Amino acid sequence: MIDIISQPWHWAISGVMIVVVMALLLFLGQRFGVSSSFRHVCSAVGFGKNASYFDYNWKDHLWLMYFIFGSIVGGAIASTLLNDQEPIQLSLATIEHLKELNISHPGEAQYPIDLFSIESLFTIKGIILFIGGGFLIGFGTRYAGGCTSGHAISGLSNLQLPSLVAVIGFFIGGLLTTHVLLPIILNL
Repeated sequence: MIDIISQPWHWAISGVMIVVVMALLLFLGQRFGVSSSFRHVCSAVGFGKNASYFDYNWKDHLWLMYFIFGSIVGGAIASTLLNDQEPIQLSLATIEHLKELNISHPGEAQYPIDLFSIESLFTIKGIILFIGGGFLIGFGTRYAGGCTSGHAISGLSNLQLPSLVAVIGFFIGGLLTTHVLLPIILNL
């Protein structure tokens, strides 16, 4: 069984599962969005006493809390029990491109150690990527009225124009970050 679970699956399986989940959510009158779970957690721990934004019945969205909890537990299980310790397989072109961006030894670990280590956190590059990036993600999520999964999966399946605009903005921002900002930051 572990062999079946740990092998790469065809991309269409994910697509079918997304369709099934979205059909169920539409049928049940619910919306999908991971970023809104933070609001539910804040409401559940009692922040509604101090801020009206968190003052609502969070139990109506308990299914989303289970989803987030399951995602965390599933990620932990996958990273420990199903983790293949072999280096990831990158194309030669990708390896060369990452070296041009000052990432040493690309593909030798599951993630670039130059970027994801305690030592790198306390560098200018680390502060920009983690603190600045985290702030921009949080601000952008609230400003856009949801995260990428909420808009791209749930909003587009509901044919919402604001979600289409948000998704186009996500792609433009991602392209600008990848091709303009990231090379500048990684070469600091």
